[in-house]
Amino acid sequence: MSGNGHQHDHDYRVGDGMEVTLHFTVKLEDGEVVDSTRDKQPATFQLGDGNLPPGFEAPLKGMAANDTGAFEISPEHAFGQHNPQNVQRLSRDAFEEAVEPGTVMSFADAAGGELPGVIASVDERHVEVDFNHPLAGRTLTFEVEILDVKPATTH
Repeated sequence: MSGNGHQHDHDYRVGDGMEVTLHFTVKLEDGEVVDSTRDKQPATFQLGDGNLPPGFEAPLKGMAANDTGAFEISPEHAFGQHNPQNVQRLSRDAFEEAVEPGTVMSFADAAGGELPGVIASVDERHVEVDFNHPLAGRTLTFEVEILDVKPATTH
């Protein structure tokens, strides 16, 4: 007789309600790394808790501890397409300090929250601010190494 009804940890697969510990690296099309846990602590999250965009969670389903994979995530499943309507022209007078293209600044959104924007262009009278996610419109490669999968403990 083998086993006494206890599940071994390695039988768990990534799915809803599971807690996953993994190392991941996110790369751009040209191989530039935009985010990685490799040089720090692995990430632990519960599937569906909103820590990862759904497009990043979907390919993980069914993976088990020690599995590795590399997935191509299209913009629609990552951070959305670049939306021209998210680029806004503001009066240069609204900025107290000198601004340069490429600078990331925080702006207050309508709800009073903070919204990061990237200065797209500056001329004498106007500043164009791009409120798209910096990775909008990019196809990303999501490389993962699953370290542990276990049922999430509910508090």
